[in-house]
Amino acid sequence: MENFKVVRLDGVNLTTLKIIGFLDAHTAPTLEEAIQKLLDEEQVNILVDFKELSYISSAGLGVFMGFIEEVRSKNGDIKMCAMSPKIYRVFDLLGFPTIYQIFDKQEEALATFPQNSAASSSE
Repeated sequence: MENFKVVRLDGVNLTTLKIIGFLDAHTAPTLEEAIQKLLDEEQVNILVDFKELSYISSAGLGVFMGFIEEVRSKNGDIKMCAMSPKIYRVFDLLGFPTIYQIFDKQEEALATFPQNSAASSSE
């Protein structure tokens, strides 16, 4: 699908998922598949970049809740960044900031992952 893209950072066990457009019941399965593929590949440090996301539904929110326990049980984490105020309000209303670390900027989030100081784009 055009509205979902995975960008991998080289040199560390870290993957950035950049979500573009609408995350709803129609596109949520694409996000689920992407996260499941990362887990299958033992990629458990995941940063979700919301900079270009314009809408999220409960189906999209559910994807994140469906994976966080498994990711953390494998000593990884899902962190989030660059949400518009509108998207952040949805996450905040549902209590996500108590479960997930949410950063204003991607650079701030990247710095919180272990051994990420030498990361650069690849693949």
